[in-house]
Amino acid sequence: MKRGRPAALRCLLLLRAPALLLLLRAAAVQGDCGPLPVVPRAHPASASAGSTSFPENTTVLYTCDQGFVKIPGKPDAVVCISSRWTDIEEFCNRSCEVPPRLPYAILKSAYISKNYFPVDTVVEYECRPGYRKKYPIQSGKITCRDDLTWSTPAEFCEKKQCPNPGELVNGNINVTTDLLLGSQIFFSCDPGYRLTGEASAFCMIKGNAVGWSSSLPTCIKIICPEPPQIENGRIVNEEDTYEYRHVVTYECNKGFVLTGKSHISCIVRDDVGEWSDPPPTCRVKSPPVIPPQKPTTTSAPAAGNRPDTRTTIKSTTASEEKDLASGYRTFLYGVGVGVPVIVCSLGLGVYWWIHRTSGQYETYENKESNVICHNLNESDATSEITSSDKLKKDTCV
Repeated sequence: MKRGRPAALRCLLLLRAPALLLLLRAAAVQGDCGPLPVVPRAHPASASAGSTSFPENTTVLYTCDQGFVKIPGKPDAVVCISSRWTDIEEFCNRSCEVPPRLPYAILKSAYISKNYFPVDTVVEYECRPGYRKKYPIQSGKITCRDDLTWSTPAEFCEKKQCPNPGELVNGNINVTTDLLLGSQIFFSCDPGYRLTGEASAFCMIKGNAVGWSSSLPTCIKIICPEPPQIENGRIVNEEDTYEYRHVVTYECNKGFVLTGKSHISCIVRDDVGEWSDPPPTCRVKSPPVIPPQKPTTTSAPAAGNRPDTRTTIKSTTASEEKDLASGYRTFLYGVGVGVPVIVCSLGLGVYWWIHRTSGQYETYENKESNVICHNLNESDATSEITSSDKLKKDTCV
């Protein structure tokens, strides 16, 4: 025995194994419960898991190791009672994950609350609302395989179809895909009509069936406001209402001229009826402009060998009679101008006739005198002249 070794250590070496166990038991009694029991595939969840002494009534919870899950119904905790831990059995086992979520089906109620799915476990689905089983009927079951994965489920459900939306009067229904659950349709009206209601609808779940999210809209006829009235004019064939593409015609009263478009039409802009153009206006008709009278000279054959000329004035009153009849005022104006022209023409005609007649008479007398004087001169040459011819001859001188 070496020198300097403590006496207590020398004593412990002399003790036998049973005596050592009694000493450890005495220490445990002083701490109520000793170290925690070992549980396969699980470990203590508390922070004091490494402790070797636990007071009376201490409870320690275990959790399963990674890759294992708790077996339903088995305890997962121990309690320190009367200086010893309560019994605990293996409660963890290998299990598949929670069954996959399917877009067209859900787990039956018997499997919804479970989280333990050991190998060879079978679960069953049922169609979601808005879906129905396909024909021929296929299985809606899957199985947990040895590699802890689920078998691939068959797509055994299909979407339900919404009823036919019907017919939109004076409009159209645009079906972009189909009428199955989740599809969308769009509504539009014919030109000249305005949509009242929703412009689209979805096929959605309604109770245990499917239906459209909104009812069919209506297409209301668009009416233009009354066309504006115009002064000194009117609307031809005026009506009570004016619909899309309706044409209105204007005309002016007598004595007025229309300025602008005589036809305007009912159009639609932003679902509101309006007129394509502003109404025309009626202005007073201007009096006709009479051009200045231009005299013209024409030659006419005169009596005998001497030509004579006559002067006539060309009047334009006959060509303007239609314009003069357009109004009382214009008529008076034409009368005031036309009467002097007619009077003047008549005066010139009378003057010309008198002048012509006088000229013919004078010419006849002069011709007769010349013949007489010529005969007297011839008689004088023959010296056969009477006293009466003598007197006539004197007048020729």
